[in-house]
Amino acid sequence: QVQLVESGGGLVQDGGSLSLSCAASGGTSNIHTLGWFRQSPGKESEFVAHISWYPSVKDYSDSLKGRFTISMDNAKNTVFLQMNSLKPEDTAVYYCAASRLYGMGIRERERYDYWGQGTQVTISS
Repeated sequence: QVQLVESGGGLVQDGGSLSLSCAASGGTSNIHTLGWFRQSPGKESEFVAHISWYPSVKDYSDSLKGRFTISMDNAKNTVFLQMNSLKPEDTAVYYCAASRLYGMGIRERERYDYWGQGTQVTISS
C-alpha cells in the first residue's frame, strides 16, 4: 500500500510563492507517476501537473504552465510543486496522487491509484 503525505501548504499573499512536497512510501516499486490535483469549494477537482519516470516526463495544466513547476527527488521518493505568482483563484486543497501508469497526459483522477490527504493553500488578495 502506497502512502502519500503532503506538506508545505499555508497562507500567502497575492503574487507570492509556495512550495509543496509529497513524500511517497510503501509499495512504490510499481508507481511510475506522481501528480498534483487541486479542488476549491464548489468546484470540480482540477489537474495541476504530473511527473513520470523513467525517463522523466512532465505534464502541466495548460492554464498553470509557466507559474507552476513540478520536480522530483527520486532518491527520497518525493515530488515537489513550486508555485509562483500565486493568485487568489489558486486557493484550494492540493492533493498528491500516485499512478502505476507512465507517460504524458495522465490527467484524469481515475488513472491514479493512491491519494494523499491534501494540504490547504490559501492566497489572500
